[in-house]
Order: sequence, then C-alpha cells, then structure tokens
Amino acid sequence: MAARMNTLSLLNPSHVSLRPRDSRFSPRPLRFYSSPNPNRRALFCTCSTTNGESFVLTTPLYYVNAPPHMGSAYTTIAADAIARFQRLLGKKVIFITGTDEHGEKIAAAAMAQGSIPLDHCNLISQAYKTLWKDLDISYDKFIRTTDSKHEAIVKEFYSRVLAKGDIYQADYEGLYCVNCEEYKDEKELLENNCCPVHLKPCDSRKEENYFFALSKYQKSLEEALNKNPNFVQPSFRLNEVQSWVKGGLRDFSISRASVDWGIPIPNDRSQTIYVWFDALLGYISALSDEQEQPDLLNAVSSGWPAALHLIGKDILRFHAVYWPAMLMSAGLSLPKMVFGHGFLTKDGMKMGKSLGNTLEPNELVHRFGTDAVRYFFLREVEFGSDGDYSEERFINIVNAHLANTIGNLLNRTLGLLKKNCQSTLVVDSTTAAEGNEFKDNVEKLVDKARMHYENLSLSSACEAVLEIGNVGNFYMDERAPWSLFKQGGTASEAAAKDLVIILETARIIAIALLPVTPSLSWRIYEQLGYSRDQFDAATWGDTKWGGLKGGQVMAQPKPVFARIENQTEAVDKGVAVGKTMKSKGKKMKQAQQVAGA
Repeated sequence: MAARMNTLSLLNPSHVSLRPRDSRFSPRPLRFYSSPNPNRRALFCTCSTTNGESFVLTTPLYYVNAPPHMGSAYTTIAADAIARFQRLLGKKVIFITGTDEHGEKIAAAAMAQGSIPLDHCNLISQAYKTLWKDLDISYDKFIRTTDSKHEAIVKEFYSRVLAKGDIYQADYEGLYCVNCEEYKDEKELLENNCCPVHLKPCDSRKEENYFFALSKYQKSLEEALNKNPNFVQPSFRLNEVQSWVKGGLRDFSISRASVDWGIPIPNDRSQTIYVWFDALLGYISALSDEQEQPDLLNAVSSGWPAALHLIGKDILRFHAVYWPAMLMSAGLSLPKMVFGHGFLTKDGMKMGKSLGNTLEPNELVHRFGTDAVRYFFLREVEFGSDGDYSEERFINIVNAHLANTIGNLLNRTLGLLKKNCQSTLVVDSTTAAEGNEFKDNVEKLVDKARMHYENLSLSSACEAVLEIGNVGNFYMDERAPWSLFKQGGTASEAAAKDLVIILETARIIAIALLPVTPSLSWRIYEQLGYSRDQFDAATWGDTKWGGLKGGQVMAQPKPVFARIENQTEAVDKGVAVGKTMKSKGKKMKQAQQVAGA
C-alpha cells in the first residue's frame, strides 16, 4: 500500500465524475452479494474488549514490488519508538505492520524475476521482517494481504458496504499507467501520452469497474474533521485534508478487471479488489485471532479503533479521506488519529536510483549499528517535517550524543567507582541526592521528555534526554570527584556520593531513551548491575529518582557505545599507523646494523 500509493492520487475530477453526462461512464445495475452472516446487525459496537487500556498503532502496509527502503524504515522506527513508550506507560499496545501484496506491479515484478507472484511476495515480505529484526522493531502483528484471514475480512467488509448501497458498477475508458496503477487525465500527460512520474507511455484501456460512492460522505467528512481537529496531525496537514474535502469529493474505483493477482470481488469473480478495499483493511484483519473462520466483528472487538495511523505524507489523502468514508459506510468507528510525517532527502537532494543516491537501511545498520540509525533519524528529523541525511552529520551527531555525552559519562564514572569504591555504591541514590538541586533538574527534564513523547515530538524528547546527560557531565566536571578522592576523609565520602548521583542519572537516561535506543539502554542497565528480566520489567515510573541502592555492585566498566570513525579519521589513522611502522622498521634496521658492526 505505502509504495504504490506514493504515485497514486485522488482520481482527477475532470475524468472520474460518474454523472450520466460523462459519456465515458456507463452505470450498471447493482448485483448484491449476501453477507456470510446475514442475521448480524448492520451496525455494531466497536468498543475494545481487551483488558486494560489498549493502544493500537499501525504503519502502512508496505508494497512488495521492491525490497524495503529508508522511507519505510523511518516510518517503522518512529512507530516502534511510540509503541515502546506506550508500553512503558503500562498500555496494552498492539503494534501493527505488514505488507501489501496484490496488484499488477507485483505480478510484473515476479515475472521479471522469473518467479510467480506468491513466491515473490514471500521473498520481499521476509526481507521486511528481517530488516525489522535488525532495527529492533517490536511489532505485535504482521499482516500480509495474501493471508487467508485478511481475504475473509476484506470480503465481509466489501459486502457490508455493498449492502449499504455505496458500491456500484460503471464502465470507464482512459489512459492507464501500470506503474502508478491509475488512470491518467490526458492534460497531465507528457508527449506521446507519457506518465509525468514514470516517463513511460500509458496504455489505452476500457474497463468495467466497481466504484465506491465517496461523494455521498462529503458532509459527514466535513463534520468529522470540524468536530475532531486532532484527527489529522501535524495540524498543518489538517488544512490540506480540509481543502481536499471542501474541493468536492469524487467517487473512486475499487476494482480492476484486468488484474488477476488480487482478491476476487465477492459478487463478480471477473474483477479483483483494488488497493482501497484491500490493503487498508489490513489494519483491521491484523486484529483477527488466528482462527479457522475469521470475521469482521471479532477483529473489531480485538482493539479497533486504532489510536494512531502513522504514514508518510504522500498517502495522507487515502487515510484521512478515503478510509474514514469507507468506515462510515461499514458502520465502524474511525481511527483516533492519522499522523503524516515528512520525506527524507540525502545531502539536500531527493533520493532516487537514477541519481545514484539511494539510502539503503540494511547498509546503514550493518555499518553503524541499530542504535545509531534509530537515534539519528528520530533525533535529527523533526517528526512531521521533511528531514535530510548526510553521512558526516550522522557520524558527528551519533558520536557527540551517544558515544560522548552518554557513553563516556557512564564509562568514566564506573571507572572511578571501580578504582575508589570496588565498584560498589556506598549509599542509596536518594540519600546521595538529599538537599541537592541536581536531582530536581533531572526530574524536570524527565517530565519534559515524557510530554514530548506523548505529543509525538520525538526529536524534542531526544533533546530532553540528552540534556539530562549534559547536566550530568557538567555536574561531574564541576564536582571533580577524582580530585576529592585524593583529598581523603569527608571529601572522599562526598566524591563517592557524587558517583552514585551520576550513575543514577545514567540509569534514568537508559529508561527515558529506551523508546529510541532499546539496545543501548539495555547495555547501560547491564553495566549498572541489572539483569535482563529487571530491564524488561522497567516502566516509565522507573525514571523516578531513587532506583540505585547502597551496596549494589556495578559491572566492570566497558564502553556501551563505540565511537564511529569517519573516512577522514580512518585515512589519517591508516597514515599514522603506516608512519609508525615505517619508523619502527627504520629503527630496527639501524639496530641490526649496529649489532652487525
């Protein structure tokens, strides 16, 4: 869904109006398909039946025409950070991701590889799962649109909307772009009817398709957006959506007659269901239990409505206009929020294979590590806006923040503790901080980080946590415990308390940064003498001052984040090593000459 929607747009009003005066469309009489549960009420309660407060969030279902790219990785990293934060708050999180696997482009991609569509889908879907594992993505549900339970949910949803009278059949003739998977208006095409996006000629097609009556929900959507201004975020994207709706909604095609690789229309097997009534339903079918006969009611009762749809801004229209209208038609609740984030560029330029400047997430992870990749994109890209990647800035930011500010603070403190206190805390952290305003400053920054996480201001949350590290380093330098230990007596006792204060600060940083860098946070906790079970049981409440206790033994100090060398440093280091070896060789030769004499 995500990748194929990148080039899809709302069908142009000049060529999709289904009014009788448009000669290209010939409405057909409806052929109703009975629901598999005819006795079920048309409308049903969509309240969650899960125990406790649930938080359902989703990424798009990624289109499997090609392997995962950095754009899909960015969306999923952000979603994972939000999911982890909500879990720290004690929420019952259901984090949904998956792959959109139907359509003409999938069949074409498989054929180009000498494969069949399902084998191709299996391969690319697994590539997503592998990358998510490498990026520490803690999803709860991975839905594939080729799953049998998904097909059952899609067909039942379609039948509900059909029974509502919101699906009808019409002929359409026009110029079709296979790569965009949409009909184009001749006015927007280039010379020789070439698509302006893919620069390839469009095919002339005439099809009999099924359409969804989006125009019927014009007023309902306007009212919903006015009553709930938080439905679309960031707020400036709400203005875009309201503008689209006020500009007049047009009905859109939900089937294809010439595409075999898809879910057949329940009442007409000569047609397959198109993306809107297929991939978007993955958000609901993912909630269905693994059972022989999945159905819409059971899926909805397992967590719908979603608290958050996290998407790229290019597919905002389909999630904030099409999807709500579809749900209204089916009598289901709308998601609570749709958040459209920005695009990524590289060195200030749009990325593309033709430009040779694509950013491969697998390569980044293998070169720099999971924590570095997650931290940079969440810290450096203001969530909701466009962001840029440059390798130099990536290395500088990661080294300065993770290796120096956080990693070095922990390492040098543990080193002093080992040297002067046998790696053992002399007092509780609460006792060590009595009467010290430093503790109050840390607690204020923790509250600030929480507020930013709750507001989906992920970059600002990272800044607040980093500031805890900054004040910790300032306190360490100002107190200079290494000098106090040399003085002995009460000065040495004060120094030992200072180390407890700094280590408590590092513990709090580990929890507060856990949504962003879970592996780094675990390494910090491990250095502080905690077990994996204790770390996994941590909650946001553990950011409260007072976790470390007197007598607690710390692990042997070792760097929790290795500094990344840039190419210039690597070259300089190589030259330096070469000079050293050359110098040693020259001295050895001179020594041999002296010995020979």
